[in-house]
Amino acid sequence: MEKVFLNGDIIDAQAALIPITDSSFLYGIGLFETMRAVGGRVFRLADHLARLNASAKALAICNRYTDEDIAAAVDGLLQANELSDARLRLSLTNGPIQSDGVAASTLLITAAPLTPYPKAYYDKGVRVILTDYRQNPKDPFAGHKTTCYGPRLTALRDAHEKLAAEALWFTTENALAEGCVSNVFLVREGKLHTPPLETPVLNGIARKTVLDIAAEENVAVAETSLRIDDLL
Repeated sequence: MEKVFLNGDIIDAQAALIPITDSSFLYGIGLFETMRAVGGRVFRLADHLARLNASAKALAICNRYTDEDIAAAVDGLLQANELSDARLRLSLTNGPIQSDGVAASTLLITAAPLTPYPKAYYDKGVRVILTDYRQNPKDPFAGHKTTCYGPRLTALRDAHEKLAAEALWFTTENALAEGCVSNVFLVREGKLHTPPLETPVLNGIARKTVLDIAAEENVAVAETSLRIDDLL
């Protein structure tokens, strides 16, 4: 039976209960991280937790767990589910809404067998569309991986209905931002271009990895504002 980590304990998934007063259920206030484990180790776990902690601080979301607590929970969960290569999701909320306003936080971690992207994605690339929705730089949740994910899933559904794998977002000021579930890079004249974090865009782990590899390989990188003409 599938096991999950919930608020300090590894339990059967069917026994996991979250109160109906949880802040994420009522108001969509929460954060999540989607992580990949290979050979029993989570790729760049420290980067995931650093992003989680930074967003929790910025959005006043309570996290009563240390990085060491979460790392131990991840290891224990992989072992409990007998998984080596896995997709993990960590969800953090302010927990049940309290009458005194004190947050208690809910931490849920799940693990499932890893399903890789189709090989054709890497061999032939993917089709993308431009969504009509816009990313608002004044939105306090922009640039954070929050559980308020409805707009992204709506745009992604539109893309799938048009036989595309992803939809690209622009800001209200018509600057290229990111995909629904991805960061964006362009290669032009031997240089790698990507929108800067202050666009705002998510500080993606894959984005950081690409930038790190580019630096190691002496590939020129420009984090600069991009427009629709830059895509054509």
